[in-house]
Amino acid sequence: MDRSSHARSRRFAPALALAAAAALTLASCSSGSGGKQADEEGAGGASAGRAATPRMTVALVTHQAPGDTFWDIVRKGAEAAAAKDNVKLVYSHDPNAGNQANLVQNAIDQKVDGIAVTLAKPDALRSVLAKARRAGIPVVGLNSGLSDWKKMGLLEFFGQDEGVAGEAFGRRLDEAGAEKAVCVVHEQGNVGLTQRCDGVKRTFDGTIENLYVNGTDMPSVQSTITAKLKQDTGIDHVVTLGAPFAMTAVQSVDETGGKAKVATFDLNKDLAAAVRAGDIEFAVDQQPYLQGYLAVDGLWLYENNGNYSGGGEQPVLTGPAFVDRTNVERVAAFAAKGTR
Repeated sequence: MDRSSHARSRRFAPALALAAAAALTLASCSSGSGGKQADEEGAGGASAGRAATPRMTVALVTHQAPGDTFWDIVRKGAEAAAAKDNVKLVYSHDPNAGNQANLVQNAIDQKVDGIAVTLAKPDALRSVLAKARRAGIPVVGLNSGLSDWKKMGLLEFFGQDEGVAGEAFGRRLDEAGAEKAVCVVHEQGNVGLTQRCDGVKRTFDGTIENLYVNGTDMPSVQSTITAKLKQDTGIDHVVTLGAPFAMTAVQSVDETGGKAKVATFDLNKDLAAAVRAGDIEFAVDQQPYLQGYLAVDGLWLYENNGNYSGGGEQPVLTGPAFVDRTNVERVAAFAAKGTR
């Protein structure tokens, strides 16, 4: 996208100072279940904490799979920013890349003011995002797609460098004395998940192999992990790539009666409690609330002040941050509210 020539029909320079001051007050709204698409109107109409800028509409389109609570946290962050910025947030999701592309097309057809999108399978979204650029709709990336966002003409990216996170994870396994691990991949073809496991392999001194599971069928996930642990009793660490899968891996370890430990990427309320209890060794927190918040806020700032987080050239990294028994108490307090 030509960042300098994106002309919008509204310009609000006289109100910017007041709007920026108003934006400092955070108004949050709770996440709803809402199916695959829902409108979020913010915190109950005009309020003292809402930006004094005209209403704009932002579409947030992710590859969320049914039952994956990680995305509830992303959505809460996006809703909080929408409430603060006087944004109507339209959230939709589908784990099928072709369907996700159709959801982006729906947003284009609705003539939204901005689109925030995940790029778990970037090739499937390349064409439709080009259509968004031609329609003059600014697009930012979040969560997945750090290697592709600039090539696809997005304005900004908010997320974690998955390769760097994986490398840090591998070093933590070494510190824990791990010798043989399995990396549980719950969605084949997701570039971010692949980058995590590849990163672990680069720095882990032991041996590790990928174990592919059907992440939309948790009983199947458990049975697959259980079978692997029974088949290879030398595995001393199970690495999962999402909080729900870590909790399932703990059940598999218990079922086999083995001594394998579980460590994971990502965090939620139950996972924080499991770290506190010692059932999970550690977790990498990529701060999904921050990803959703910054994506919506970034589009508002671009619309109203022409700003680019990261200068439009560098991603804004939200992780990795490690959570273990040394710091879980503080993190758990926020996780209990559904924001970590």
